[in-house]
Amino acid sequence: MEDLQQLLKKNKYKKIKFRITKTRHLLLKAKINGISGTFILDTGASNSCVGFECVGLFSLDAKKSRTKAAGAGATGMTTQVSKNNTLQIGSWKSAELHLVIFDLSHVNEALIQHKAKPVNGIIGADILMEGKAIVDYENCCLYLR
Repeated sequence: MEDLQQLLKKNKYKKIKFRITKTRHLLLKAKINGISGTFILDTGASNSCVGFECVGLFSLDAKKSRTKAAGAGATGMTTQVSKNNTLQIGSWKSAELHLVIFDLSHVNEALIQHKAKPVNGIIGADILMEGKAIVDYENCCLYLR
């Protein structure tokens, strides 16, 4: 049988390494609008998002949103939205990334309490679906097409 990596490469998938943190989160580097950041890869998050404090860092055009966010341990959080951003994860690119912007302090506080470094945001199912993602947990690789 053909090796999984070779099969995916043949089918034009891009291989992206991630690492597993002390807190068992999947962590990867990505660029939004050409600026590097650290993100949790979260298959359970419906949308990719960044914290309010990253609006300037990633040069986001943030607009008000009526949508309330909910996540692990928090509900009813105020959000903003930023449309048509670029995202690059490894050599994979998306030119029309829409981001949810909300208060990620509860996530980062939990990471810091476990002696892990804070993150800029979360890569969610919107990107995983767009890239027809395959997550190889054993080899700590994300494949996007």
